[in-house]
Amino acid sequence: MTETRFNVTRRQTLAGLGATTALALTGCSTYSGDPDIAPVSVTPDEWLEQVGYNLLGHEPERATSLGVDTGQYANLRSTLEDQSPSGQDAFAATLRRDLEMTKSYPRNLLNDEQRTSFEVLESGYQLALDGFALPYGDTPVGSWRTAPYVVIQNVGSYLGVPRFMQLDHPIRSEDDADAFLARIEQFPSVLDGELARMQEARALGVIPPDFLIDKAIPQLELTIASAQKGELFSSALSERSGAAGLKRPPIEGTLEVEGGPVVAALQRQLDELKSQRAEATGAPGMRERPYGEEWYQWALRSSTTTTLTPDEIHRQGLEELDALHAQMDPILREIGYTSGSVGERMQGLSADPRYKFAEGDEGRAEIFAFIEDRISWIKGQMPRAFNTLVDPNLEVVRIPIAEEAGAPGAYGGAGSKDGTIPGRFLINLRTTDLHRKYDLADLTFHEAIPGHVWEGEYSNRLPLIRSILAFNPFSEGWALYGEQLADELGAYDEFKVGRLGYLQSLAFRACRMVVDTGLHSKGWSRQRAVNFFVERNGSKEQEVASEVDRYCSWPGQATGYKLGHSRITDLRQKAATALGDAYDMKAFNDAVILGGNVPMDVLAKNVDRYIRGAGA
Repeated sequence: MTETRFNVTRRQTLAGLGATTALALTGCSTYSGDPDIAPVSVTPDEWLEQVGYNLLGHEPERATSLGVDTGQYANLRSTLEDQSPSGQDAFAATLRRDLEMTKSYPRNLLNDEQRTSFEVLESGYQLALDGFALPYGDTPVGSWRTAPYVVIQNVGSYLGVPRFMQLDHPIRSEDDADAFLARIEQFPSVLDGELARMQEARALGVIPPDFLIDKAIPQLELTIASAQKGELFSSALSERSGAAGLKRPPIEGTLEVEGGPVVAALQRQLDELKSQRAEATGAPGMRERPYGEEWYQWALRSSTTTTLTPDEIHRQGLEELDALHAQMDPILREIGYTSGSVGERMQGLSADPRYKFAEGDEGRAEIFAFIEDRISWIKGQMPRAFNTLVDPNLEVVRIPIAEEAGAPGAYGGAGSKDGTIPGRFLINLRTTDLHRKYDLADLTFHEAIPGHVWEGEYSNRLPLIRSILAFNPFSEGWALYGEQLADELGAYDEFKVGRLGYLQSLAFRACRMVVDTGLHSKGWSRQRAVNFFVERNGSKEQEVASEVDRYCSWPGQATGYKLGHSRITDLRQKAATALGDAYDMKAFNDAVILGGNVPMDVLAKNVDRYIRGAGA
């Protein structure tokens, strides 16, 4: 069987087929799907490209963030994801169709890189479809957030759409400004689609914990107040249109929609949350929810790309925590902290004024300067760790104030494929007491370089679908491995207390494995979860209280970090042992990161291919 290729460019091939029309694989395989689809022979890369656009037809915001809503796909810039039950059903139907067709593509026609992409696609789509089959929740497709509650303190379009419109939707032309208004006009229906799913879940008896609702209600109220003043969308459109020199941006139309239909739709969600609050309890875990055990089992599979049980993950977390504390103990003793458990001594270190930032805006300025210094240093070290280098377009920004109460200490991610939208390291600055001088460098390496922003630059070079699909244990495991690389490159050679911050970061992720499974599988209370972090790891209570709430709204997600890191380091040791003198760390790092964001079983295959090639 031979592969049929077109004597035209990939873009020309796709031009007449439409953004969401599947390509049939005749000539290579048989597909008995939609009879209205014309039979076309396609190469593997053409099929991967089309699958990507089929997905983006349901997630147009992601198309904008990737910078691919151009040309024949420019219509995506004017639309938002359909969050209604029927919209989510249509999304699942597209995934199911494209998964079936992908499985039917003959593997003998694929090179190694294409084979990896097909394996990644199959794994990601099957995980997502299993999530869509659950009776409630917000299913990630090539993403990391497993959310049983469609609207809560860190989930929902009331948070995501304003952030996206303010940061990612481009305003470079009159057409961009018109597309901005078109999206705002659709926003009320997006909110009402979520409302319908909230109400469906409540009918099943699925109500978030009361303490999560108590965080979400004031955030929604703040969003409503911002919309009433035109500060949710209109002010951003005005400011950015002015910067772009646009003459007639639709400011008045945006103000009218924002202050009317948008506020009304937000209020309907707020009313529903208040109704749910009257029925809510303080039970934090999925085991207390209808179908909770099944939901959590899927969340763990999605979050770890393994079939490990809650008990196995819980046990691994405890073992890794003990091993990390054994490394921290001698450093603490060397700097004079000799009495008490590792957790107690780290609490003492956290209270040391030498390692605190100033309060208020003065401290916030100190934090930004500290981050920029560490980014400059680590950029200079990257040639020592990689043969294939990138130069990320990166900016450091504060997490929007409306999100800070429900947000983690920081988060980060890559920019667009075309480079017009930068990668971002977003830092929570609701109080400077969230951060210390001995742990902020490590946080920077995790979120920016060599962590999330750095890794995303490589994925952006792969086929479109590979830039879309991301797997939690790889994303977060790589970011922790990036922390390890910074340590190995000398980040803390002259600052041993900084190495304690790095090791505490790893221990923190081991704690997550214990706490997440404790909350959702073992009946732990919210306070017990907080106490575990504080007492066992010396974590700051103000930080971990918000963290624990995050695990309650994203079950399973927190387990993937340390599990993914351990898998990468285990594979590195495997390669070093197998290759002996032929082993090269830079070549190993290239093999992992150039393979893109993959589930754990595909990562092992990529490393095996590297070992075979390096040992040849």
